[in-house]
Amino acid sequence: LADSLRKLSDDRVKIRIIHAGVGAINESDVLLATASNAIIIGFNVRPDRNAAAVADRESVDIRQHPIIYNVTDETKKAMAGLLEPTLKETRIGTAQVRQIFKTPKVGTIAGCMVLDGRIARAGDAQARLIRDHVAVWQGKLASLRRFKDDVSEVKKDLECGIGLDRFNDIRVGDVIEAFTVERIAQTV
Repeated sequence: LADSLRKLSDDRVKIRIIHAGVGAINESDVLLATASNAIIIGFNVRPDRNAAAVADRESVDIRQHPIIYNVTDETKKAMAGLLEPTLKETRIGTAQVRQIFKTPKVGTIAGCMVLDGRIARAGDAQARLIRDHVAVWQGKLASLRRFKDDVSEVKKDLECGIGLDRFNDIRVGDVIEAFTVERIAQTV
């Protein structure tokens, strides 16, 4: 069992086996786990009465398994949970700023033409303002309008008014890019 668990380690997540032994899980095993902030894995064994009481009091996790494959599968899942998810960005569309409108209540509104895809405000869509191929601002769209109507998205070759959340330094020729970010869980 110890060898099987050691083989699961890789350069991102390492498994450290603090102590391995035979026989029932006893009180000293639980105290060792408490001191080292570890979990106890019992394979075809049970904790004795004192060990179970100390484990409850010290909040030590004791996992008991009768099948070795269950131990390795559960450990793989736990290791995957320790890894940070990777972020995948998907571009939805782009719009070019053609005109600037200043309003006293809202601030600067960009009169835009959607060049490709769609500009979306709903859900987890985000936006980025690009000036001379450099990202100047990133965040949420404060407003998205088609003529006088609030809309959730505007498709290619249509004009729209875009307000950026807490950002007013918009210039003619800037590009507004809409995108989503998806969190992908890493596997071991």
